[in-house]
Amino acid sequence: MSARFEEIDWRPTPMGDISLRRRRDPASGDDVYEVKLGDEFLMSSLFTEGEIALTRLGLAKLPSAEAELDVAVGGLGLGYTAQAALDDPRVRSLIVVEALGEVIEWHERGLVPLGDRLASDPRCRFVQGDFFAMVGDSSGLDPRTPDRRFHAILLDVDHSPRHVLHPRHAALYQPVGLRALAERLHPDGVFALWSNDPPDEQFSSVLAEVFAESESHVVAFDNPLQGDTATNTVYVARKGAGAGPTQM
Repeated sequence: MSARFEEIDWRPTPMGDISLRRRRDPASGDDVYEVKLGDEFLMSSLFTEGEIALTRLGLAKLPSAEAELDVAVGGLGLGYTAQAALDDPRVRSLIVVEALGEVIEWHERGLVPLGDRLASDPRCRFVQGDFFAMVGDSSGLDPRTPDRRFHAILLDVDHSPRHVLHPRHAALYQPVGLRALAERLHPDGVFALWSNDPPDEQFSSVLAEVFAESESHVVAFDNPLQGDTATNTVYVARKGAGAGPTQM
């Protein structure tokens, strides 16, 4: 049995001090992994429904008969979004862009529950970089293949389009930033975004302006810490093959 609490790693980074912690849930006895940036909780293995739904809802918008999908994920975190992508048999390649090398190292060293699975899957490759800068850069999201396009781009970094971890991220959620992201998608490709906030009508309008189709999904799940139900939002937008924007 593990100790009741352990700080597995702590590092100073340009974004602030980041730490990986493991604690034992007193109710279930299971180990819970948590990541903090400074005093702020970024993620917990206790709440993964939203991250998994991000992948499943995003990839569900692609034709079911379409195989050999190339997917990019922005934000590695504890790896649940990435692993959900690899669980889809249609996915032939996965790029995971993560700003912090420390987070990538946790997976490569097997310090987090899904680390060994992700690091050993030949379809998966970690890329250290600033997703938000790379979207608008001429080289794109894959340093090995400039201007590479993807069938789906899944993003889980900021708390929401309004509550960003760094001010420079905000530009991506505006029309110019989303158009640059859409250029990284194949025709009919899908962009999906996780948010901790309720559906945002203003952001939905921006998605509808840029993409051919867009929708928001509320993902509900049990919150044992508060004894009630919590929700996340997943936005899904399809680029289309050239038709003008329409709201689904």
